[in-house]
Amino acid sequence: MEQLAKLQFYFNYPFVRYALLVGVLIALCSSLLGVILVLRRFSYIGDGLSHVAFGAMAVGTILKLANDTIFIMPVTIIAAIILLKNGGNAKVRGDAALAMLSVGALAVGYLVMNVFSTSANISGDVCTTLFGSTSILTLSQDEVMICMIMSAITVIVFVVFYNRIFAVTFDESYAKATGINADGYQTLIAVITAIIIVLAMNLVGSLLITALLVFPALSAMRIFNSFRSVIIYSAVVSVVGAAFGIIISILASTPVGATIVILDMIIFAAHSVAGKALGRG
Repeated sequence: MEQLAKLQFYFNYPFVRYALLVGVLIALCSSLLGVILVLRRFSYIGDGLSHVAFGAMAVGTILKLANDTIFIMPVTIIAAIILLKNGGNAKVRGDAALAMLSVGALAVGYLVMNVFSTSANISGDVCTTLFGSTSILTLSQDEVMICMIMSAITVIVFVVFYNRIFAVTFDESYAKATGINADGYQTLIAVITAIIIVLAMNLVGSLLITALLVFPALSAMRIFNSFRSVIIYSAVVSVVGAAFGIIISILASTPVGATIVILDMIIFAAHSVAGKALGRG
């Protein structure tokens, strides 16, 4: 009863409701994209793009932009398009290109923050960016609005182009043969992935974003076989994990991002056991 009363007390404040809303929306969008990325063997792209976003954020901060998202978003989108579209055809293959881009962007971001930053707590700023905010007080009303708009666009695009995205995900050659603009839909997936990763940095941090993309998808795949069932169940698992993760972080005063990721790990472990019990391991 005491914990329930504490939770009710916190939910009287708008910033707590904002955090829960943003967490649920990001989790929903991440789960939709996560299934596609896992099936296309791009599970690790979330980590690479989040490092690119970190580097862009460091540069944007030094440039003293009023809203550094305006700079971070285009840079991350360009990186996502390059990786998803050209990774398999370039002289440097997708996994190697991803590793180079990830480490390079992280190094540039950290160097820029150390050389040019005027903050008295550089280590704290970097830690917060990499692992997510330790407080749920960091979400502004503008960030919540941007997240709502981008999440709505992501869900609408996914629903409208579901059949084409399905075809491109499973058999790109067949999709091209049937007249589907596979390259265009790859670009679309890359753009949406970049947008969600930039938004998710405020919630779980750049080092933990991959977990938000991968764990719900893998949990769903342990139970279901059809693409539609995996998509729907992954969304449910992701939203539940994010919502309860935020609630637990409020009650236990733990970092939001790390709490959500650990809960997703527990959910995945439970589904792995259930999958083996059902003979779908």
